[in-house]
Amino acid sequence: MSLLTAEDQYRRAEAFQALHTGPDVFVIANAWDAGTAKAFTALGFRALATTSAGIAHSLGTADGTITRAQTLANARALVEATHLPVAGDLENGFAADADGIPETIRLAAEHGLVGGSIEDAIDGGVIPVEAALERLQAAIEAARALPFPFTLTARAENFLYGRDDLKDTIARLQAYEAAGADVLFAPGLTSEEQIRAVVSEVGKPVNVLAGGARLDATVEQLGEWGVRRISLGSNLSRAAMSAAILGAKEIAEQGTFGFGRSGVLAHGEIEGYFG
Repeated sequence: MSLLTAEDQYRRAEAFQALHTGPDVFVIANAWDAGTAKAFTALGFRALATTSAGIAHSLGTADGTITRAQTLANARALVEATHLPVAGDLENGFAADADGIPETIRLAAEHGLVGGSIEDAIDGGVIPVEAALERLQAAIEAARALPFPFTLTARAENFLYGRDDLKDTIARLQAYEAAGADVLFAPGLTSEEQIRAVVSEVGKPVNVLAGGARLDATVEQLGEWGVRRISLGSNLSRAAMSAAILGAKEIAEQGTFGFGRSGVLAHGEIEGYFG
């Protein structure tokens, strides 16, 4: 059973859906625990998402190794910490074949999620588009059977797996759009030309991954290029982990505490996000 009332989940689902059809681009902030969910909510973001790498690193393991149960437990913590819509990084659906994907969508909804993404890569490689479509269609059918509008994002993973084939990426996104995906996402795009090409060739809202070294663009620029949604992936969680590791490394190797003299928020300021 969902931890939300039916009315609250429907409200969040409608709010999330509306963000994709509104006049402005929006940023969906990827949180990795209840604390970051509360902080990002207080900072004015209008929707949150989970991050597979952020969850994995917080659990002391590598990206791609967490289970469906771990992902959904994290999603539940985020949902409980915010009034905002929360979407899940559902990776490849946590299923060996298409038959197992509907259960993932059903459980995602039970844990309070109102959206989620499905990748077209399994075991470290991009799968043929026909197999990807079979899995995506199973997810779409399960999403449409829910009592609220679950926003399903289809991901074309070519650029994350060293296949810098824009033509094939666009063809995949077009196939996923035709199958009924609500949002289209090709993580790893690095230029205005690539992004404009994707946006011009599909009719559904396009999500772009930003905030890292691959793509140097602002929210305003991405909006001008036709992007509807901007996600951050593991960029914020890696920034936080980096700060902690570098601070600890300074202490361990140099015996100094310079990390605490700049770029660290005061205790009281951080507490303010959880008051």
